[in-house]
Amino acid sequence: MMSSSGVTTPEPGTSSTEEAARTGVGGVVSSQASSQGDQVPRPNNNVQRIQQRKKQVFNWPHSKKFLKLAIYSACQADTCKCNGWKAPTPLARSPRADASQPLANFTDPCRSCTHDLRSHVTHLESLDENELNKLLGMVVDVENIFMAMHKEEDEETKRVYYYLFKLLRKCIMTKTTPSTSEGPLGQPPFETPSIHRAVSNFVLLKFANTTQREYSTMSDLAKMFLHCLNHWNFESPSVKKNTVSNEDFSLYKIHFTRWLVFCHIPAFCDSFPHSETTQVFGRSLLRYVFRSVRRQLKEKIKNEKSRMPMEKRYLVLNNFPRFLAQLEDEVYSPNSPIWDVDFKLELPPHLAHLQPGATNARRPGEFEKLMVLPNDKDQFTTINLTPGVGKKHARSETGTLSDQHAKRARLEDSIEDISDQTIAQIIATINDPSCMAGPEHSVFPENAPRDAAVKVEESKGLIRFHVVGNSLSQSVSKQTMLWLIALQNVFSHQLPRMPKEYITRLVFDPKHRTLALIKDNRAIGGICFRMFPEQGFTEIVFLAVTSNEQVKGYGTHLMNHLKDYHIRKNVLHFLTFGDEFAIGYFKKQGFSKDIRLPRQFYQGYIKDYEGAALMHCEIDPRIVYTEFTAVVRKQKEIIKKLIEQRQQEVQKVHPGLTCFRDGVRSIPVESIPGILETGWKPAARSTRALQHSPEESHDHETLQQTLRQVLNTIKGHNSAWPFLKPVDKNEVPDYYEHIKFPMDLKTMADRIKSHYYVSRRLFIADMTRIFTNCRLYNSPDTEYYRCATVLEKYFQTKMKELGLWDK
Repeated sequence: MMSSSGVTTPEPGTSSTEEAARTGVGGVVSSQASSQGDQVPRPNNNVQRIQQRKKQVFNWPHSKKFLKLAIYSACQADTCKCNGWKAPTPLARSPRADASQPLANFTDPCRSCTHDLRSHVTHLESLDENELNKLLGMVVDVENIFMAMHKEEDEETKRVYYYLFKLLRKCIMTKTTPSTSEGPLGQPPFETPSIHRAVSNFVLLKFANTTQREYSTMSDLAKMFLHCLNHWNFESPSVKKNTVSNEDFSLYKIHFTRWLVFCHIPAFCDSFPHSETTQVFGRSLLRYVFRSVRRQLKEKIKNEKSRMPMEKRYLVLNNFPRFLAQLEDEVYSPNSPIWDVDFKLELPPHLAHLQPGATNARRPGEFEKLMVLPNDKDQFTTINLTPGVGKKHARSETGTLSDQHAKRARLEDSIEDISDQTIAQIIATINDPSCMAGPEHSVFPENAPRDAAVKVEESKGLIRFHVVGNSLSQSVSKQTMLWLIALQNVFSHQLPRMPKEYITRLVFDPKHRTLALIKDNRAIGGICFRMFPEQGFTEIVFLAVTSNEQVKGYGTHLMNHLKDYHIRKNVLHFLTFGDEFAIGYFKKQGFSKDIRLPRQFYQGYIKDYEGAALMHCEIDPRIVYTEFTAVVRKQKEIIKKLIEQRQQEVQKVHPGLTCFRDGVRSIPVESIPGILETGWKPAARSTRALQHSPEESHDHETLQQTLRQVLNTIKGHNSAWPFLKPVDKNEVPDYYEHIKFPMDLKTMADRIKSHYYVSRRLFIADMTRIFTNCRLYNSPDTEYYRCATVLEKYFQTKMKELGLWDK
């Protein structure tokens, strides 16, 4: 008997582009897939709903948990063979997952065996909460598999679902952990080398001798392709049957079954161990699926390129087809070296730092590696952030080419590359004290950054950084507890307006962690924070340094270490409330009052503080923040050296310009004598800029289409939610008393439909009125005011891109 659970089951074949967009494939694949052969990334929204459902079940009262488990538990009465309690009156199915249902009594008889409910749960009463929740999680997975099985049309796939359904039911009944590696399918990995290893070998083989920019681009495309394979729904054997030989059909059937059992189903039923497709399969599976994956990827790119961001479109359209074509040659080549288990290829010197897993000895100026103390790694209450051995170049293994990287790539196409030999000579010069000018023989003797002295102290071992926290389930070392007490004292003294009891509760709360600054084995400062990894952000709660150690750069270095720590954890957003004394500090650390994180991600999670402003900081995973200032300063020094070299090459002095005395108002930059000899090149004008704007061409239909495109883009922005429709008079009674000429995005859409905007100026005037009205009615510290500021900048940028802005 299956009880009503209200769980939304991920259907094999449904899709969501959310996961793909997060890793750089946004807009490439979407729509529906089915057992008929359409492949798209595996659903992400349904997986989230299943996890949410499990959390709801875990919060049920004990009586309701026992009722749910009794349905899947065998009767414990002697000689009784009933394998699950069935209510005398079947429970009404509710369309809502969280709808309340009448609970059965422990004395109610079972409809099958007539024994009461308690007879089916007596063996569960001794289990602790974690074990009960583990069984309940398996119950949710059983119900998901059951519904997916009945929705599946392919008979082969349905049999796999039924096999896992029976296996999981048996594990619930026997209170054992499900295992799929003991059957005839074997256990992963199934082929060597793996697809992941072969694609990495391919990038090394084909692009190791290219420039660093091209090698990085191809590495990002390889990660994008591997991500697609890991979230792809492959064709069922029944679809493949008519396109391959009998021998290949039998082999593909085995691969497909293994993929279902070890990769696809465990993605939404986490009671089973999950494996990544590209890590456990190799050449055989890739040969069967590569051409269909490539064909459908190209179709999706073609159909959806207009919806991609400009930078991502440049990356995908210009490089991805070439990458796939070259990879196809290696996949189907009988003698390709990328499938050799002993494949080795060293990167050239200018790319050596990009080699994954590089473990060269750390030299000054290189990246740091986060390390866990051996005596604390089992407790997970103290993590050492003191510099160790190794580089940190490859710490964002799953990331893709960011928008800023793509913009830089486009810019570099129009700029002549400087030879690696020239750069190497300059770096050798600025690293050699004998070649440096000045009495200190230092690269940056003047205006040193605030954290420079702190980094020297850290390198000498005078200060250390640790992430410490309390624990209720693990034993906490005495040293960790002493540091927590010291940090509680520091926060209490430096934050006098904060109640001491509140500080104590959060510092010792197991859900909070504190990055501690240790000097002379004493905690002299720290940052208390709470991570919300599922929401993608961290809340900074307290930040303070003891009074006699302030104004030494410790606060800046603490924040830099915290950013590096969060990059390792793949949490890239900070939120905090700063009062009037802390806002200045947070602005220096990259925080802003413009909240770029969507409100639904943090609303209800972060604590509110009166008299403080919410501030946001987004972390760039490509930056090592503890080395950031040194890297930037070294880059500036390299540019200065390049300018000096170019000045020595161009010695001719040109006379000054006299044309302006003759009444000339302006001249083209390239006409200035000597400007072209310096290497300057006129910026390439976009094809859009070369064309007449829609208004200038008097093409009314083109203008309407362009304005409609701009409006749809504005409506899709994260900050557009307050302006999507007219203000409701019932919700804000006095709004129309203050705002005499209201405007909103819905009204503007209606005006476009009625061809009201005969010129772009009318469109700009209405859009500007929206922002003006918002600032007139709302105070500057409100979220509505901030949304208006952000959206107005975005609107102006879009209009400039289309050549419709002349202010």
